[in-house]
Amino acid sequence: MILFLNSAVKTVIYQFKNWLILIFCFVSVISCNEGEQPSVIKGLNTRSIYIQPLNGFDTSISKEIANKLKVLSDDIIILPNLILPKTALNTTGKRYRADSIIRFLKSKTPTDCITLGLIVKDISTTKGDNKDWGVMGLGYRPGNACVASTFRLSNRNKQEQLFKVAIHELGHTIGLPHCTEKNCYMRDAEGHNPTDDEKEFCVACKKKLTNLGWTLNL
Repeated sequence: MILFLNSAVKTVIYQFKNWLILIFCFVSVISCNEGEQPSVIKGLNTRSIYIQPLNGFDTSISKEIANKLKVLSDDIIILPNLILPKTALNTTGKRYRADSIIRFLKSKTPTDCITLGLIVKDISTTKGDNKDWGVMGLGYRPGNACVASTFRLSNRNKQEQLFKVAIHELGHTIGLPHCTEKNCYMRDAEGHNPTDDEKEFCVACKKKLTNLGWTLNL
């Protein structure tokens, strides 16, 4: 009888130990998953932005634009100059197709990163019935590549205007639509160059950026 009880007790203790191990493993898994969540959010906040100079674009201007764009992210990397393929030219060979440039940059952009192409040449896209509409920049919403050109900017303050075109296209790439606020970086150019009127992201666009996981360095 005593031997039987000892055996039963041992069985209960053994099963109890197994349950404790299972509970410990379950809690550990939950703890690990909970610990990983902030790093995912942090990854969005520190999403890398690559500055890609194209066709001999001035390196010093690339550095200035990169410095200004730290309002969006501290993780900005300037890449070596790249020459665009001839297939990126339009049918006349005088303009580069902005959509072709974006496809070219997209093919070289790692996951969870954004590439901003900078170029001095004229660029164009299709707008309605106009198959070759000249633009200052282009970015798809959302995406991981965009482009900005100095060709249509004022010589008086070209670098400041380029920054505003760049941050506008990056805004689209991140997920922002056009904005009705005239002083916002995300206003629609409507065929003109309104960059001198743009001052910052408006309150609504700042909120959208925050909701998308970005922390502005203001």
